[in-house]
Amino acid sequence: MKYGYARVSTIAQDLAVQREELKKEGCEVIVEEKYTGTRTDRPQLNMLLSKLDECDTLVVTKLDRLARNTKEGIEVIESLFEKGIKVHVLNVGLLEDTTMGRFFLTTLLAIAQMERNLIIERTQEGKALAKKRSDYREGRPRKHSKQQVEHALKLLETHTYKQVESMTGMNKRTLMRRKSELKS
Repeated sequence: MKYGYARVSTIAQDLAVQREELKKEGCEVIVEEKYTGTRTDRPQLNMLLSKLDECDTLVVTKLDRLARNTKEGIEVIESLFEKGIKVHVLNVGLLEDTTMGRFFLTTLLAIAQMERNLIIERTQEGKALAKKRSDYREGRPRKHSKQQVEHALKLLETHTYKQVESMTGMNKRTLMRRKSELKS
């Protein structure tokens, strides 16, 4: 039987493209998961791996959907090979339990891990550069401009939080936080 596994790292990401590719490949069962690949305890993957039997095929669109680093990938795929399960990576091909198949797998996983490490390095470099700017602020950008906040806080002098909230669209908690920031 052909099983497909699709995974994205965040809830905001979409599984549709992977799902369609797995359907085209003829997967009879497709297991989907929205879970970070940096963790090895992915519940849906673990459930799927426990279901697979000899002669089944596990299909993924890309190797990094299955494993994030070389060690984990080799462990997962070797355990599947030991059970007589085939692994088909759509953008690579069928991985086989042969000397060349294992070499190919190790090389691919090493490249995937290097790519992930490079992304992390570039992100950290960008963050370090951004921190040098005087207007740098950690976290998500603020929804309201400084002028909007000042206006809302001015309104608080003569209005209640509920009134200011309905006039500006800023919730009470935000107003309270900005007010305390100005005091400190």
